[in-house]
Amino acid sequence: MTAAGAAQIGILGGSGFYSLAEELHPVEIDTPYGPPSAALRLGHFAGRDVAFLARHGEDHEYPAHRVPYRANLWALRSVGVATLLAPFSCGSLQPHIAPGEFVVCDQIVDRTQGRRQTYYDGPETHHVTFADPYCPALRRTAVAAARSEGIGVHDGGTVVVIEGPRFSTRAESAWFAALGGDVVNMTQVPEAPLAAELGMCFAGIALVTDYDAGVVGDAAEPVTHDQVLAVFQENLTRVRSLIGRLVGDLPAIRPACCSARSGPPLSHDPS
Repeated sequence: MTAAGAAQIGILGGSGFYSLAEELHPVEIDTPYGPPSAALRLGHFAGRDVAFLARHGEDHEYPAHRVPYRANLWALRSVGVATLLAPFSCGSLQPHIAPGEFVVCDQIVDRTQGRRQTYYDGPETHHVTFADPYCPALRRTAVAAARSEGIGVHDGGTVVVIEGPRFSTRAESAWFAALGGDVVNMTQVPEAPLAAELGMCFAGIALVTDYDAGVVGDAAEPVTHDQVLAVFQENLTRVRSLIGRLVGDLPAIRPACCSARSGPPLSHDPS
């Protein structure tokens, strides 16, 4: 069941979304980049064949800066995933983007440090087009799915991706907001650039769990890890309903903007 074509749609699960994995069949995948963060889980969800992967591990043992991103994306592509949905938790950098709302992001600012975010380490060189890191057609479908579910959603937004595992200082939050950032997260890089190199149609769907430090005034208490997980858990039903609706609404044929992409062959030598 590990042959290409086992699943066309992939879901990279974030914090609190792992209950989906219990309904799918686990499959161990070897990659040129080591093992992925967890077994792939293949099966039927919302009427479609899907592959699910817990990005932080099934026990949340991988912090964002240690997630084996290249192995994760490679494993998903190896079973045929061409459209990848990446729900994730985030902090809001803008007062008008409130906790409990969703943002279907359209841009990224990368503030990570030293993460391996390419499959082309040499001698072969390849420069992937990345002006629009998220598929526009898939974004439109995601926004429509959220609205169909009665979920408050922002159509577009810039995610600032930080190294972690610490949260931002108040000064950093103010700086990110002044740069035009809408939300802050720790995992969309290198997921998005790796998906682009592999020719995947990619969507980042953010659930806002908190206001980042200093966004609503210096007197506000800074967020904690436990609070983030608690908010995500409280909204798990809405996250699942949104992803279920989106999976069911995806067209059978990939949009032209993504079908034109070509990633490296799966036999690509990483050495």
